[in-house]
Amino acid sequence: MNLKSLLELNGLKFEDKFYEDCNVFVELLQQWGKIHNLSGRLSSEDIYENILDSLYPLSFIDNYDSFADIGTGAGYPGLILAIALRDVKSYLIEPRIKRVSFLNFVKASLKLENLTIICDRVEKVKDVEVDLITSRAVTNTSLLLDITQNIKKENSSYLFYKGSMLDTELNEAKVNNYKIVNRKDRNYLYIKGM
Repeated sequence: MNLKSLLELNGLKFEDKFYEDCNVFVELLQQWGKIHNLSGRLSSEDIYENILDSLYPLSFIDNYDSFADIGTGAGYPGLILAIALRDVKSYLIEPRIKRVSFLNFVKASLKLENLTIICDRVEKVKDVEVDLITSRAVTNTSLLLDITQNIKKENSSYLFYKGSMLDTELNEAKVNNYKIVNRKDRNYLYIKGM
């Protein structure tokens, strides 16, 4: 199944330009991934599934003017969101230089003017405040909330891409005003304006 069919099957519609950009991303990830070990799964089908995983929350979260993705790695979800939402100020915060090099190469290749890539740990980032903070497979919810205090606004929201440990994490994090949406093995934790 091609990417467009997969996304539309899940209620997500994008302009042709988005799919052209995704084709470039897939090619670059496959080229760089083999050399730099960016991602364990490099088949087109696996990458399409990761793109869908990154974008699926757009079907249920509010719109935002800015977001930061913590530990973007090979581009999920932050780079994919930045490609899909070119009018949204996007920050990718990734401490590993090899991955930052890849992200910068994709940014330049796709002329992503809305995107800033920061090579650092999120705790050390200064002068960035965003409406939405995202993260996939970085650390537990409680720690994510702690280490992102310096980039949140008074009423920022959070979108964490979680697995099966979510219930335990929620008990430890003591959050309220949240929503959990499930898709396959993924739990999307959406915490509105804390």
